[in-house]
Amino acid sequence: MSQQSTLPSSKARLAVSPLSWANDVLEDLGADISLDTCLRDASANGYAGVELGRKFPREASVLKPLLDSNGLALASGWHSGQLAEKSVDEEMASVATHAELLKAMGCSVLVYGEVAMMTPGSPLDEPMSRRLLMPSTQRIGYSSRLTEFAKRLFDKYGLRLAYHHHLMMVAETFEEISDIIGAAGPETGLLLDTGHAAAAGFDYAKLIERFGDRIVHIHLKDVRKAIRAEVQSKDLSFNDGVRSGMFTVPGDGVVDFDPIVRFVKDSGYAGWLVVEAEQDPAVAAPKEYTAKAFEFIQAKFRA
Repeated sequence: MSQQSTLPSSKARLAVSPLSWANDVLEDLGADISLDTCLRDASANGYAGVELGRKFPREASVLKPLLDSNGLALASGWHSGQLAEKSVDEEMASVATHAELLKAMGCSVLVYGEVAMMTPGSPLDEPMSRRLLMPSTQRIGYSSRLTEFAKRLFDKYGLRLAYHHHLMMVAETFEEISDIIGAAGPETGLLLDTGHAAAAGFDYAKLIERFGDRIVHIHLKDVRKAIRAEVQSKDLSFNDGVRSGMFTVPGDGVVDFDPIVRFVKDSGYAGWLVVEAEQDPAVAAPKEYTAKAFEFIQAKFRA
């Protein structure tokens, strides 16, 4: 059973993403690892919660007892949004089943990733240089739709929108995130991802400085600098980067996690921090790596 409900000297809780056990996009990575193994490992390593993954049942009546039996809560789950091209009404229809599940599971945030305006076909297999850019003239309209969607999401399901800046999507750089979140109303929350910021070439602490009051969910991801540089120099794809180990768990790369710890302690942030590493579980043993990450983050908060 999970022992740690909160992190030392804070109100925040520590969860782990199932991506360390089974990748959501590259289904061969972790294909042989069962959901039971993932949940048992997460619980044994001390985590208080998990995010949704592709092997999870999508009925609360099945999922809740499964998580309860492992002493785990559901922290949140990813929604592939398309507000860059669709209306708020269309998005509300698209999100309904997912939002109902998160609400039933007691979640307080919904992770929103923008998948419209991505390179047609398999965008995460395209060279990173082929990312589609949202013209700056379209950002204000987009932010307006995000704000309206966030309001309606909260009114109907009690869920805060946690906007996930992400490589290969319309908000990758600090400028893009600043424009989109800066023009959106306060209802539009931000998911801070340490790894996606580092891999996009900026210091995530800049997001804390500019949007600290908007941060409603945090992904703790580390980056292996040499592999990120190779992905860049050879213009490889996002999925190539994942397969080659560009991302790893906190404490195993070059990201400095001290600013996150200071932010959580100083601001009274009471949401989730989620250890996340898209790696090949055959190379990075999930239980071992997520255990190291748990101890690393605990030690940071104790220091």
